[in-house]
Amino acid sequence: MNASFSPSSSKLNASVDGPVATIAIHNPAKRNALDLDMWRALPGLVASLDRDERVRVIVLRGEGQESFASGADIAEFETVRADAEGGRAYEAINEAAFWAVAHCSKPVIAMIRGFCLGGGFGLALSCDLRIASENAVFGIPAARLGIGYPPGAMRLVTAALGAPAAKDLFYTARRIGAEEAQRLGVVQRVVPDDALEETTLALARDIAGNAPLTIRAAKAAIDAAMGLAHPGADPAALADQCFDSADAVEGRTAFLEKRKPVFTGR
Repeated sequence: MNASFSPSSSKLNASVDGPVATIAIHNPAKRNALDLDMWRALPGLVASLDRDERVRVIVLRGEGQESFASGADIAEFETVRADAEGGRAYEAINEAAFWAVAHCSKPVIAMIRGFCLGGGFGLALSCDLRIASENAVFGIPAARLGIGYPPGAMRLVTAALGAPAAKDLFYTARRIGAEEAQRLGVVQRVVPDDALEETTLALARDIAGNAPLTIRAAKAAIDAAMGLAHPGADPAALADQCFDSADAVEGRTAFLEKRKPVFTGR
């Protein structure tokens, strides 16, 4: 079953197909740049998919063939980021979108082709995993725009890249291709462009077939170990919940019966 959602921004499209939800960034006139309304809408959209019991994995992508997301909409900077006060307010909204993705209890996979720059790069780094096409281009041009990154967003960047790589990309504002991005750990897989969607969705379905409670506990524990603890989530309690679940019984039974387990998330 494929179901659509209606987020508060017309430039974000969401759908659910089986256990996999997709959020698509749709602003083709600006290479999928994210405007203020899009940043505001994203946390609510992610939260709705996080609550949806059908959904086990979320894929975040850009519409079209040219760009994942080319960053924040620079045309708005003269109005919404014209001074420190406006900049702080904007960055709070921007950062809330990053954390909404990072703290989603379900795995989020970024499917990246073309440009992945600035705020778009930050959004991709908020995801759990990143799959890129060979034509993907990454970069953070803040040093060429004279803008600052909020500390919270910087924590996510540093957790994903490590401090030396984060400093390299911020200090130089240079762009890197998919091959270097993979060497730096920015992306986990690089595939030909025509295989990107198939590879990403196959990975999403593979993850969706595993025990949801185990994955939720693992994500919370790994993020806590990296200093990105989920608010209100106790990794130890989530691990205990796995042992007491029907899915743990199903996993053991399926192993002994030499069949594929069917997990319900209970």
